[in-house]
Amino acid sequence: MDKLTAIFLAEGCEEVEALTTVDLLRRAKVPVTMVAIGTTREVTGSHGIRITADTTISEIHFDDYDMLILPGGIPGTPNLAACKPLTDALLDFAAKGKEIAAICAAPSILADLGILRGRTAACNPSKEDVLLAGGANLVQDPVAQDNNIITSRAMGTAVPFGLRIVAHYRGREAAEALRNNILFTGEG
Repeated sequence: MDKLTAIFLAEGCEEVEALTTVDLLRRAKVPVTMVAIGTTREVTGSHGIRITADTTISEIHFDDYDMLILPGGIPGTPNLAACKPLTDALLDFAAKGKEIAAICAAPSILADLGILRGRTAACNPSKEDVLLAGGANLVQDPVAQDNNIITSRAMGTAVPFGLRIVAHYRGREAAEALRNNILFTGEG
């Protein structure tokens, strides 16, 4: 597959949201690069779990990627929001209609950047006011997709979020096959 995705890891990211998404994409053979936004590949998540990313943000070229993925978590989300190279890339991707995905608190980054204005989106309940202030059409669905933007609500919706990205790139049949293979029976 020639489509490349990148998931961005900040100190304090939500580990389940990040690693579940990576796991599902890799099972479905959707190339995904774990990118640390700091100066080293080591990232400690919000629950003290250490993650070793594939690379750092200073070592990538955003033009090589087709989708940028943001896990949530606190303080991971504010740390992602403070990363200017990432926010600049998000604005560029949005302007070009390229794919962006965010889960939990991370859709608030997109709302603050104006990317969700007039778009259907989901997020963690703690960030709903940010999405509404940013002009999003807020839904309570586990996952929302509005053309090139995929958003989701929380750690508990990480599997449906990952499966939606798989369906976006590999089709619904591939996502359903993966859903059945991992015995996931929840909605999404």
